[in-house]
Amino acid sequence: MRAYIQITIITFMLLSTSVQAQDYLYEEAYKSIEAMLNDETPYSFKKAVFEVENAYKQGTLDTTYYFAAIKTMAQLTKSVIESRTLKDYPHSDRKKVEQYAALYTVMKDSITVNFSEGQGKWSGFTYDFEDIWGDEEWSNMFVSKLLDTHKGNCHSLPYLYKILAEEIGTKAHLALAPNHVYIKHRNEKDGWYNTELTSGYFPIDAWIMASGYVHLDGIRNGLYMKALDDKESLALLLIDLAQGFDKRFPENDGTFILQCVEKALVYYPNYINARLLRLETKKNQLQAYAKSKNKEINEIMDDPKGKEAWIDLNRQVRAIHEMGYRQMPKEMYLDWLVSLKEEQEKYTNKKITTFKSSK
Repeated sequence: MRAYIQITIITFMLLSTSVQAQDYLYEEAYKSIEAMLNDETPYSFKKAVFEVENAYKQGTLDTTYYFAAIKTMAQLTKSVIESRTLKDYPHSDRKKVEQYAALYTVMKDSITVNFSEGQGKWSGFTYDFEDIWGDEEWSNMFVSKLLDTHKGNCHSLPYLYKILAEEIGTKAHLALAPNHVYIKHRNEKDGWYNTELTSGYFPIDAWIMASGYVHLDGIRNGLYMKALDDKESLALLLIDLAQGFDKRFPENDGTFILQCVEKALVYYPNYINARLLRLETKKNQLQAYAKSKNKEINEIMDDPKGKEAWIDLNRQVRAIHEMGYRQMPKEMYLDWLVSLKEEQEKYTNKKITTFKSSK
């Protein structure tokens, strides 16, 4: 009996140590992103992305391997830039636009690559229709998974594009639509335009509006269709970090999640996913508090602390609605995504599609 108790204590200590180690990785990832946001350390979207993914992977992610893969892709992109020039684009930002065109080619096209021993084939990345929300396995949202399989989603594909853009010395702006991330670029000839990596098209804004869940107030308030700056993009990663933490530690008390949320909202005040996660987390906290009082959540109004929390939840719901958020059902997302391919003539920016084929 005594031996059993000793084994149980040792097992508990080992499990506790393991959880603390995982928790430490999340804290370190948070501190690293916070330091970038505060300009205390150099900005690196690539570094921040892989720190977030490594925290969920419990420190097992081989970042050296993935950084090398990205470096190889950057070299390939530079080779594409050197091998061709854009026709019919006389503007002063042509070199930058050539970078964008090469990035698109490497991400979405097939390329013949010359080696000393012969030729090889590079194939671009495709959309993975399996577990697109990461419900079955959160790491299906990761750039590392995309690099491993060449299949990704609207989360990993634009993230990798932005990483690769910065690797070759240019910029790429993430932008949001309901349940979706895409890329926005700007050139002198056409102004702002969209790059959609899930399908490989350049949709006009009308396609994003066609989802039916982009309210004009949502655009005015920066929920959707805004070209995010680097710090706003890091705010997205803080919410990724919080969501991964919640997946890894489902019994958490919400403290770390809210820490990530509040920091993200400092730099991107109307980031809708941050506001929704805060609402959900505070609701969970209120439910836990009500349970501790042997009450249901709708019976908590006679408790001062519970009443205050309930009023705060309702205030958040109203604020989110007034900002222009409308929930897009998951089952409608794929229909909207596929509509771009099925209605190319209607939604494709025809001026931009010439960029990918110029020699």
